[in-house]
Amino acid sequence: MSKRANALADRLEQGASALAAFASALTDAEWQVRVPKDGRRIGVVVHHVATMYPLEIRLAQVLAAGNPVEGVTSEDVDELNAEHARRHDAVTKEAALDLLQRNSAAAAAAIRALSDEELDRAAPLSLNADAPLTSQFMLEDHAVRHSYHHLARIRAALKGREESQARDHAA
Repeated sequence: MSKRANALADRLEQGASALAAFASALTDAEWQVRVPKDGRRIGVVVHHVATMYPLEIRLAQVLAAGNPVEGVTSEDVDELNAEHARRHDAVTKEAALDLLQRNSAAAAAAIRALSDEELDRAAPLSLNADAPLTSQFMLEDHAVRHSYHHLARIRAALKGREESQARDHAA
């Protein structure tokens, strides 16, 4: 097993675990809070992270095989995210956390299966203006980073909500 692949998988698992631990402690009301500038409920965002792991891993595997990722644009990602939010607006905490656990474990296993040569292989990535990017970059920028990115936004949303409620209470 590649030490680099194992380290990437460990970081993905740590991020998913941190998101799961934080989300599992949320109240029902907090689960429904909408993330500012995003608009999705916190629960939907947690489910979104879980849902995206298979796609993010598949794209990294395409690059790892030396093939270009074609036809994937930021507009496609925005549309996919909007459709996901519509379909899963009422997702339960149990369902989202179960999917997060299952898909993050599968993603970590897929990452661990990659060799250093595959991690280093680069091909054009349409999502990034057809820049020739490595599989490792794709993993770090998407699957590994995803849970950390959304956890920070969720924490900020809840902190902002608490501060707003404190101001309203003091007034």
